[in-house]
Amino acid sequence: MPRQFFNSGSGFEADAGYSRVVVEGDTAWVAGTTGFDYATMTIDGDFAAQAHQAFRNVSTALESAGFGLHEAVRVTVYLTDGANWPIFQPIARQWLDAARPAATAVIVAGLVDPRMGIEIEVTAVRRRD
Repeated sequence: MPRQFFNSGSGFEADAGYSRVVVEGDTAWVAGTTGFDYATMTIDGDFAAQAHQAFRNVSTALESAGFGLHEAVRVTVYLTDGANWPIFQPIARQWLDAARPAATAVIVAGLVDPRMGIEIEVTAVRRRD
């Protein structure tokens, strides 16, 4: 099966020339995904709201490619502020508990847009059970 590309319609993908999801065989790679509402290109200033929106965006991206968040095997999370880690943990558990993926969290100085508090990358493998 040839490599497939899926986009969310966000301006970020068009501007920078990348895909939200790339699928090859039974594996899907989701690009770094933030808390922007891609339909309106707006972002909530509240970190928890951004975290939930980022997971909704990842979930929607995976679904567009025929996968589900429950198939995530690897998650990398970038936070702009370590003080948000305690807020993030229960949100991550809510969204990832069914998958229990390997995960890494990185505290970084900043993301592309200073309003962004979080960015999430996911790798998913199609489940056969």
